[in-house]
Amino acid sequence: MVQLINAVTPIADARAILADTYDLTFTKAVEKETAPIFNQVKSKIAEVEWPFFAPLILQINRLKKEKDAVILAHNYQTPQIYHGIADVVGDSLQLAIEATKVSQSTIVQCGVHFMAETSKLLNPEKTVLIPDSRAGCSLASSITAEDVLAMRAQYPSAPVVTYVNTSAAVKALTDVCCTSSNALDIVNGVEGDTVIMIPDQYLAQNTAKKTKKKIITWAGACEVHETFTAADIAELRAAYPNAKIIAHPECPPDVIDAVDYAGSTAGMINWVKTEKPPKVVMVTECSMSDNVASETTGVEFLRGCNICPHMKRINLENVLWSLHTGTEEVTVPEEIIAPARASVERMIEMSRKGD
Repeated sequence: MVQLINAVTPIADARAILADTYDLTFTKAVEKETAPIFNQVKSKIAEVEWPFFAPLILQINRLKKEKDAVILAHNYQTPQIYHGIADVVGDSLQLAIEATKVSQSTIVQCGVHFMAETSKLLNPEKTVLIPDSRAGCSLASSITAEDVLAMRAQYPSAPVVTYVNTSAAVKALTDVCCTSSNALDIVNGVEGDTVIMIPDQYLAQNTAKKTKKKIITWAGACEVHETFTAADIAELRAAYPNAKIIAHPECPPDVIDAVDYAGSTAGMINWVKTEKPPKVVMVTECSMSDNVASETTGVEFLRGCNICPHMKRINLENVLWSLHTGTEEVTVPEEIIAPARASVERMIEMSRKGD
């Protein structure tokens, strides 16, 4: 009987299955070859854990070359993925732009499903794999194509600006996409005084405070960021009186009003690296804080974060299995590809004009 790894296979069992094909023992040679990676992440990964990660990292980095594959990883991925195996890292906008530049025939998306769909839209001729197709997104699941059609019928003259955290079917009914990095520029760049901005209600509300345009919102939210409150920020201020507190614009407006800086994942990273505060709390996803800490010296990173359970479905075991077997492949219906891709390409083009 052939053993298979699927979305519900325990990590220990997955490792045992992979060990039938790949040497996953931690030897002196493996330790030496992966030492540069460990030196970068050792403040976030305990030394006792490294023997479990290092052989997988080594095998993935070898296999991706054999398979002509590139690994794209979002900032919310764990340090062993972000620093250990990723070829390209970034937020949704950065990954979307970089997806248009890759030369490899296969893309492995270490992120959530809508990101893999976006890579497929921009590279329809390439094979796009996601190690666990259950890696979803509360924002993407909050709105359907039928919902977009209903909003268009209610506000027929208003352009639709859609967050990239949505399905390809929703993007296909969109005038232009946006990310948290470029939301304000996109809203100001489309025609008309009224704009439908979906599905993140808090990103829309925070953007509305910076533009003269009327923004019509949808009641979607990111489960990582929506639970933060102004009271949480006050508690952090009391616990860390000398720390700077920064947050993502998917947080509610009263949270954004209470922090020292608010910006996209890329914006927060750039702010920390430029400002170099002695102490900082990143009110966002925990692995992002870990990854920035591994890249930044002279800054103490204090905890004030939440875990994204969907991002954490991606692990080294299922990345290796994905490369090994060519699963799980992401497909998009033919009739959706062109209009959905057009909305993403408009976003990229409008973002480049604003550079």
